[in-house]
Amino acid sequence: MPKISFFPKNEYFYDLFEQQAANVVAASEVLADLFDNYEQVEEKVKRLKELENKGDVITHEVMSRLHRTFITPFDREDMAHLSQTLDDVMDFVEAAGRTAFLYRVSQPTERARELVVVVGKIARKLHEVLPLLRLRDQPESVLELCVEINTLENEADDIHHAAQAELFDSRMDVRDIIKWREIYAHLESATDSGEDVANILEGIVLKNA
Repeated sequence: MPKISFFPKNEYFYDLFEQQAANVVAASEVLADLFDNYEQVEEKVKRLKELENKGDVITHEVMSRLHRTFITPFDREDMAHLSQTLDDVMDFVEAAGRTAFLYRVSQPTERARELVVVVGKIARKLHEVLPLLRLRDQPESVLELCVEINTLENEADDIHHAAQAELFDSRMDVRDIIKWREIYAHLESATDSGEDVANILEGIVLKNA
């Protein structure tokens, strides 16, 4: 059975959204490698910055095309919001690695590694769900994946709360507490932004069902 276009053609928009999601996956993998193998830190952080710059280029292309295209696949504001929020995920992933490097943390905490794992799971779910936006016959699949992303974000919330509690229950130096609070905040924000993407996708699907 041939695939039916979910919205009017303009496949390049879908291509760009999928490129953004793939870029987020790549960044999450670099971040996981950084936190699991805390060596060659500067090189890995530079790679994160390269991916973040690439994400900015893709986001700019989405915005530029939105201004040049008369008929868009779906609501312009939703498209802009989707692209910008995908870029937010990328920004927070890069910020977590950059902050660890700039603050010269000696080793990642176990809670940070747990959060990075959830960031990676959300990134892969986003990469899985974005291609379904092209199709009219997959709304249930889109909504199911969005629910899975929301569940993962709840898991990240639990880890983040536990991480914050442990910081103040430990005998960690106050400077390290400040460092890790900021790194945890970036990781938590990455998962929050991933959930925001899922919420945008839910709205798009329901509005165009």
